[in-house]
Amino acid sequence: MDAQQRAQARNTAMRNTSVVGAIVNLALTVAKVVFGIIGQSHALIADGVHSLADLSTDLMVWFAAKYSNQPADKEHPYGHARIETAFTVALGVVLIITAIGIVFDSAQRLLNPETLLQPTPIVLLIAAISILANEGLYQYTIRAAKQFNSGLLKANAWHHRSDAISSIVVLVGVAGSLMGLPYLDAFAAVGVALMIGHIGWTQAWSSLRELVDTGMEPKTAAALKRIIGNVEGVRGVHMLRSRRMGGVYLIDVHIVVDERLSVSEGHKISEYVRLKLIDSHEDISNALVHIDPEDDSLAVLCADLPLRREVLADLRSVWTEELDASELDRAVLHYLNGQVHVDLVRSMQAADAQAQQFNQHLQEKVKALNYIGEVRVLYSYP
Repeated sequence: MDAQQRAQARNTAMRNTSVVGAIVNLALTVAKVVFGIIGQSHALIADGVHSLADLSTDLMVWFAAKYSNQPADKEHPYGHARIETAFTVALGVVLIITAIGIVFDSAQRLLNPETLLQPTPIVLLIAAISILANEGLYQYTIRAAKQFNSGLLKANAWHHRSDAISSIVVLVGVAGSLMGLPYLDAFAAVGVALMIGHIGWTQAWSSLRELVDTGMEPKTAAALKRIIGNVEGVRGVHMLRSRRMGGVYLIDVHIVVDERLSVSEGHKISEYVRLKLIDSHEDISNALVHIDPEDDSLAVLCADLPLRREVLADLRSVWTEELDASELDRAVLHYLNGQVHVDLVRSMQAADAQAQQFNQHLQEKVKALNYIGEVRVLYSYP
């Protein structure tokens, strides 16, 4: 399955789970609120509010699926995956606000015992139905979340699971109230709220870390460096960075290769490293590999050195008679350790002794340019 097909499948899974979840949660919301009022259970009404929050998050997932999987464009060159992350933060905030509201209302009732409700047995049946329905939604949604590594689907799945757990708490609380302990219903509501708040905080914090570009775990990054270091032609690895977008990582890394390699061979090595990274970890969607002739995190930087045109002009000014224009134009420049090193190619038309003398002569004259390092003259036979 290629990237486009996977994106389409991910989009379909997000939409399907959100539609199924919305239908089930709409039915549960109505049933819990109505029978919570009829059955006089504050815990079941609170659980109904929880299901309403589930319904709102299902709608969030649907909208996120619609927009987060759109292809990259001029304004969003890295795609729209962060929309999913933003919706996950919003989902977490909704859960936290819901939890605070339930805790506040339950606390008011516990402080004023005359306001405590006396549940009826019908509440037990609704709570049992809710447990089964929400556990089914959890299993359905978490399967899709794991398949497509979606943080938003995972958050929504745990939202369904929290609703199932909260219904168990309601079941216990209502059963206790029916046995003569009326305050258990309010305590059950508080327990539901604490679970909702914990899940909301966990999901919101995780997504906020993604929005501020928190990198992958150091252990995972170290494993990636070992993979890169084992590639033929790679002499060093540094400045490996990662950022997460909608469940996948984008990697950029600098690798050191032989400073005398051709551009095409260096590019070949970098492309091999890029594909190796993507194949090594299912959560890596792409990698940018920067080629260095030396470790630029440690070596003297060459940023202030002149570019080719200026370098050749300076060399012509000191080598006024030694080289013709075509020989100098074919010079290969190596920017290393704060200097420019020069490779020249000439036709072999002199004895070895004369060639060596010529090389020394060039080196002496170029000392006037303090940014020029080693000068090598390579001879080709006609």
